[in-house]
Amino acid sequence: MAGGRGLLRDKVVMVTGASSGIGAAAGRVFAAEGAAVVLVARREERLRELADEIAAAGGRALAATGDVTREADVERAVAEAVSRFGRLDGAFNNAGYTVAGGLLHETDPEVFEQIMAVNVRGVWNCMRHQIPAMLDSGRPAAIVNTSSVAGVLAAGVSSVYVAAKHAVLGLTRAAASEYGQRGVRVNALVVGSTRTELMDEVLEDTPSLEESFVGRSVQKRMAAPEEIAHSAAWLCSDRASFVTGAAMPVDGGWTAA
Repeated sequence: MAGGRGLLRDKVVMVTGASSGIGAAAGRVFAAEGAAVVLVARREERLRELADEIAAAGGRALAATGDVTREADVERAVAEAVSRFGRLDGAFNNAGYTVAGGLLHETDPEVFEQIMAVNVRGVWNCMRHQIPAMLDSGRPAAIVNTSSVAGVLAAGVSSVYVAAKHAVLGLTRAAASEYGQRGVRVNALVVGSTRTELMDEVLEDTPSLEESFVGRSVQKRMAAPEEIAHSAAWLCSDRASFVTGAAMPVDGGWTAA
């Protein structure tokens, strides 16, 4: 694809939550950097459109429709990646879900279950099947999980989302420790406010949150999805070969202020 620097040349990388927002941006960025991308999300039509777009630009992409909360879907996506491209070198576990913030005691149990299922079990399911494929390849590999500023502080959003994104950091650090001597690096992005469809839905429900989300960044703006994707691409690349177990802020200075 035109415009890439080859940061991920000849790598095979899975991206979850790839039908929109940061995930879709990552599919484009990773492909432009030379990776064969395995796009995973529930919305089949959007995935296929993105895969076709990448292919038309000279890249390689596989649309693997699936729900990260369903282990069988993740297992199938990993198997399809290995079948199509021969191995799996990297993963950006980005699928996420939240709702507008509310008080803990007013949060429905169903909301708790859904947020935990996507953000925590989804990452667990992905790593549980990605890591064996990576070990089988015998090559250095890297996983990047999407956490949030809500993973390191109470960010004024749903308490359940805060708990879920803290858990993502715990899973990331534990996996980095367990597989560090076996060639698999595992890191997380601590993502600040990003202008995505999910963010737009949250702000539509609670418009007053926008001022807070923008104001907490020292740059006084939200990120573009591509800015997050480029950070993930670097962590998946060999240039980050001595980086593992890290919670890398990509938050416009939110957690520094």
